Amino acid sequence: MNDKEQPQPYAELNALAWRKSTFSGDQGACVEAAPLPDGRIAVRNSNHPDAGAVFFTVVEMDAWIKGVKAGEFDDLIDE
Repeated sequence: MNDKEQPQPYAELNALAWRKSTFSGDQGACVEAAPLPDGRIAVRNSNHPDAGAVFFTVVEMDAWIKGVKAGEFDDLIDE
């Protein structure tokens, strides 16, 4: 694991400029994301911020967003 892959301490994560999805609901589905100083993007559950975050590079997040917009993950949810 290199320095870019090291987990951020909770205090550092808490100080980030988190943005909650407007699609987050009142049923516990609260997702938020924040840019990190090194260019990565952190994603976490805003209902449990102390549980940590998952980190993505810009390239990884771009691929994820494009896949979501294209419906590639629609089969993972029941509606």
